[in-house]
Amino acid sequence: MSKYQFNASDIYLPGTDIPKSLLGITEPDLLHQVEETLLQQAYQTFIAEYEPDTRFDEAYFKSLHQRTFESLYEWAGAYRSVDMSKGDSMFCRASYIARESQRIFRQLEQESFLHQARDSTREIFAERLAYYQAELIALHPFYELNGRITRLFFDLIAVANGYAPIDYSKALLEQTTKMNAYIQASIACVQQADSRMLQQIILQGLDKLDART
Repeated sequence: MSKYQFNASDIYLPGTDIPKSLLGITEPDLLHQVEETLLQQAYQTFIAEYEPDTRFDEAYFKSLHQRTFESLYEWAGAYRSVDMSKGDSMFCRASYIARESQRIFRQLEQESFLHQARDSTREIFAERLAYYQAELIALHPFYELNGRITRLFFDLIAVANGYAPIDYSKALLEQTTKMNAYIQASIACVQQADSRMLQQIILQGLDKLDART
């Protein structure tokens, strides 16, 4: 489970960073397994539901979190109300989340949910994906499961623009110190507003759908 620093919140078991679950699970490893199962089911569901007029707006983003985890957490889909940090990374202050989220998704809509970049090079498309993913990483709007839902969201945008879901496997496994490459890239996004490492990870895992058939 993640190791966050946060003000008192009643979504966690007392004295721990283990979220209270609707299933009464208190073992972190089991909770993680259930989360992963729900996430894999979500990939199948949302890819199957995609339509050409699907709007990748804030409501859709929040619905991904809610529908994926509502059987496990009563706060699924709700933005956090406490400030959170992880290590030396301070995420967006809770009081600013709603405003910043609206700004990010307004800008994403102005780019037609990256449809404008779809006919550009892979490099340009990866750069735009990385920019918005970095913004949501720094926002960290939910109590838990931000990274996985954010990756799901941009995998769906990739599919909507003729690409396969992004392959992050190498970056998630690649250890250089005590953390994998994806976590290092995420830290750069939060602490330095620098999405270049993330852009390279996305570019390495980005392929057109017809390239995998």
